[in-house]
Amino acid sequence: MHAQLLAAGSAVVALFALWKFFVRLGRDRLVADTPTVRIRSAAQGYVKVTGRALPAAAAPTTAPLSGRPCVWWDYVIAEHETDSRNNRHWREVERATSVELFVLEDDDGARCLVGPVTAEVTPTTKDVWYGSLPRPAGPPPISSPLLDSGDWRYTERLLGVDARLCVMGELRSHSEVGDVNAATAQKLKEWKQDQQTLLARFDVNHDGRLDAAEWEAARRAAAGEAQAQTLGADIERISVISEARNGEPFLIAPMSSVELGDRERAYAALYFVLGLIGVCVCAWALTHAT
Repeated sequence: MHAQLLAAGSAVVALFALWKFFVRLGRDRLVADTPTVRIRSAAQGYVKVTGRALPAAAAPTTAPLSGRPCVWWDYVIAEHETDSRNNRHWREVERATSVELFVLEDDDGARCLVGPVTAEVTPTTKDVWYGSLPRPAGPPPISSPLLDSGDWRYTERLLGVDARLCVMGELRSHSEVGDVNAATAQKLKEWKQDQQTLLARFDVNHDGRLDAAEWEAARRAAAGEAQAQTLGADIERISVISEARNGEPFLIAPMSSVELGDRERAYAALYFVLGLIGVCVCAWALTHAT
């Protein structure tokens, strides 16, 4: 019976790993076959562009947990809890991802905007630190403790200002793109005029007011709607790279085009080895099943 369960489990692992192998292999071919283009001469459609990341506004975006300047951020807050069996585990309490546009400037000095919503982002910085409060009091410590030092865990990923990036996504041309932050503020102002609808949508604990986490959820929703309206506006000659319509991967990574291809091949090889191990274990388990 145990051998049969092992065979079934390893077969599932093998099928999953081989599926991921073919996905990564396809992505490797896509990275290799998509030429790197200059922003000034790029045609609309799926493109690969390299350059440095710059803020779209006058000042960089500020990471919500650490307060550090960046062009993109993502964070997760988790709480250490004990269940009824006295087992300790981490429970995710809050998660948020930046939706603000940022600028990509290539080596010719030409610029385009990048709308990172739904992108697979490889960060330039990832920090995990701990504390005793639901939100950290400041940036992560210079030296990370070897053991958990608090009941709250903060994970923050950033794309730094001036980071060299390779971006693969769909390029669209527009004429002017409004300030997403201003559009977000305007949308929040409109929502606040209808308090009943605002509370019905974002007051999760139904206490009749929006706490910090609920207001942050409202802000993220407003920013997402503002960006969607901005990207969909009928405007001229500003290039924006965003999610591809035909399902191609939308990748933002702080590496060169060659390094991006090497990464995809490395993942493909890893999944192939995992799938091969799963097949071997499944075959061994089947020969020992009674």
